[in-house]
Formats: sequence, C-alpha cells, structure tokens
Amino acid sequence: MAVKILSVDDETDLELLLTQYFRRKIRKGEYEFFFAHNGLEALQVMLKHPDIDIILSDINMPEMDGLTLLTKINEMRNPSLKCIMVSDYGDMDNIRHAMNNGAFDFATKPIDLDDLQLTIDKAVEQITFIRSAQKEHNQLVDIQTDLNVAREIQHAILPRSFQLNMEDADQVDIFASMVAAKDVGGDFYDFFPIDDHRIGFTMADVSGKGVPAAIFMAVSRTLIKATGLRGLPSNECLGTVNDMLCGESVDSMFVTVFYGIYDLRTGKIDFTNAGHNPPYILHADGRVTMLESDCNLVLGALEGMTFKNDSLQLNSGDAIVMYTDGVTEAENVEHAQFGEARLEEVLAGLKGAESQQVVETIYQQVKEFAGDAPQSDDITQLVIRRK
Repeated sequence: MAVKILSVDDETDLELLLTQYFRRKIRKGEYEFFFAHNGLEALQVMLKHPDIDIILSDINMPEMDGLTLLTKINEMRNPSLKCIMVSDYGDMDNIRHAMNNGAFDFATKPIDLDDLQLTIDKAVEQITFIRSAQKEHNQLVDIQTDLNVAREIQHAILPRSFQLNMEDADQVDIFASMVAAKDVGGDFYDFFPIDDHRIGFTMADVSGKGVPAAIFMAVSRTLIKATGLRGLPSNECLGTVNDMLCGESVDSMFVTVFYGIYDLRTGKIDFTNAGHNPPYILHADGRVTMLESDCNLVLGALEGMTFKNDSLQLNSGDAIVMYTDGVTEAENVEHAQFGEARLEEVLAGLKGAESQQVVETIYQQVKEFAGDAPQSDDITQLVIRRK
C-alpha cells in the first residue's frame, strides 16, 4: 500500500517540487501525496482521508499555523500518524516547541529533499512498527475475549446447583468448587443421577493447562457422564471411556479420574481410581483416613486396559473428600507445598461440618498458605457427605 503524505504549506511551489522529486515513487504507487495550504484545509483533507500516514507541515501559515495543527492532531491520539514540521532555519524556537509537543522530526527551508527522503523512510519504519504492535494488541484483546467466553462456558457445564431432584435426595449433602489457575482449566468435577437411588460422581484432572486442557476436559466429562448414565459398574465405565479417549487423544494428553457410584439408600460406593489423588474419608467421629484402593492407569494413555474397582461404605455423618493436586501441590513464596499432612490437619478440624464448609475451609487454608505466590494449578474439590 502507498504511504499517504499530506503536505501543508501556503507556498504553492512546494507542491510542484515534491511531486517532481518523488515522481518515481508516486508512479510506482509507493507514495500518494495530498496538499493543503493551511491547518484548516489540512483538517478537512484528513476528514476525507483518515488513513493518512505522514503530515509534512509548515509552521508559519495563515488561518491556522502548524503548531495549532499539531495540537489538533495530538488530540486525535493516533500514535501511527507522524508529523514532520518545516520552518525557516533560524526559527529554532518554534521548531523546539513543535518537537516538545510531539512532532516526529523537522526540516528547515530551503528543504533538502534527499534529507527529507531519509526522514520519511524513518517515519515509515516507525509507522510500520506501531501498526504491527497495534495489530498484535488487537489480536491479544480478541484472544482474551474468547478466553473469557470459554471460561464462562466451562463453568456453565459444571454443576452449580447441588440439589438433587430424586428420591432420598435429602440423605446426601454435596458441594464442589473449581478455581482455574488460568482463564480456563483442565480440572473438572461432576455428579448426576443414574436411577432413582444412585448418583455417579467424578473428580478429574487433565494433563496440561489452558485451552487444550479445557477442550480435553469437556470431552472427557461428556464421555464419562454419557457412559455412566448407562449404569455400568465404575471400572467398566472408565474402561469404555479410556478406549474412546485413546482413539481421540492428541499430543499424548491424558486425564486422571476418580469415578464413583453412590447408593443414597445404603451409603455404599462403587468406585474406580484411574491415577488420581486418593480421596480422604472424614468420619462422623472426626477421624480422617486416606481411601486405600487399587490405583489404575490414567485414562487416554493405553487402549484396552482393564480397570479394577473397589467399594466403600459411608456411614451416617461420614464424608468423602475428593480434590486435585492443585490443593496438595499449592506452593508458597518459598516453594514449600501445602501437602497431604496439612490437608489432613485441616480436615481433622472439620468434624461434623457440612460439605460446603469443608470445601470453603480447605480453599481458604490453601490460599492463606500460598500467600503472595501465584496459583500454579487448578484447585478443584468435591465433597459428598451422608447425612
């Protein structure tokens, strides 16, 4: 595209001089010149041609001088528009005033056109750089807007109401939370009715961070829920999902999953742990125990795997506390980790607490421990308590 130059000067012979000197660039389409004879005319030209790149303006002109024009141009706040001021050689006060007020460069009369060419070239380099930076900035703004929408979508697909519309729903207390380290995260939790008396529930952590992890998270959650609704035992459900994820896996992504099926009538849980952090049981009497089980391979790593399931009995007042490693691996400014021992200590002080209080207390303790250290991983929790 041609560099568009507006020459503003009440001396009409300058127009002929510029068009003659730059005739080859004009002919090749490299330069396009516009002309005005004072500041007012220049503003009118700029209204018709808002994409002008360079203004070559005399300082001393009738009706509106070059310094006033420069002030008007500054009000437009267009960093890619460059002004080159022209004045008599001895008029250094006005030239200095122009430079102090944002002029890109200056030239003195009689104009040395070879030197003017160099000045224009330098201005074009600056304009190109600024416009490239503006383009990158706009792209970043667009990406941030997309990430904001993605974050809203991701939170929308996770359960935000913890009331179950099914029989014996009053026998269970559920609460969960997911706080992403970036705009979008790879952790997720889920729970859903399988039949009149059973719910499926999931706590999972996708490898990686950001948008790829968020997409893989959405796919994994959908597959687990769709398969879980068929009522398969927990190990068969994860085995089926694993084979589907292996067929669709990109860049060797995988997901750790703790999936369980909870019977609201009996408190019995059929569960399978696929490489995930073992949950804790917060007993009604205040004891805290880590849930021991067979730890299977993560989902999405190897097709055709057989998964082993286990069972758990929740008694009245017991709660199963599930979390991702964003809790135990949270670091403070000294790079010390929150750790399992601190988590157990926090849980020990939550005897008889409802699920929401457990989730919120753990998160608050993690944030207080981390202090000013940035959150490096998603922090996700799911607590199910038998009333």
